[in-house]
Amino acid sequence: MNLNNGNKPTIWFWAVSVIALFWNAMGVDQYLGQAYETERWQASMTPEQLELASSLPAWITAAFAIAVFSATIASIGLLLRKGWAYPLFVLSFIAVVIQMGYFFAKGIVDNMGMTISIIVFALLLVWFSKYSKAKKWIN
Repeated sequence: MNLNNGNKPTIWFWAVSVIALFWNAMGVDQYLGQAYETERWQASMTPEQLELASSLPAWITAAFAIAVFSATIASIGLLLRKGWAYPLFVLSFIAVVIQMGYFFAKGIVDNMGMTISIIVFALLLVWFSKYSKAKKWIN
């Protein structure tokens, strides 16, 4: 059943947009936990992970912030059907590649599956927002 009449987004557009918002909001939560060293965040980390997080260069922390905040704003843009979501997802993807590239280069990837998932999801959101623009679901 095709629910796309003209420029009306399909149900899967809305589903992906909501999932994107929740995924990226979890990233913001993780960033804020790390930035403010909350008890909940510290409790979820091993002593080695806490030491690693405290020794990260400021530019990696900045890349983390750019990645999660730009993607969260872009996800809101998708829900509002705004074309500016696409360049924000591109910015987020670049920040993700910088951040994860650093971790790969230093050999400090704890959870390879999650690391790859973050990169793939960021890339899929770039593709999805570009596809949505082409379909004129966002403008």
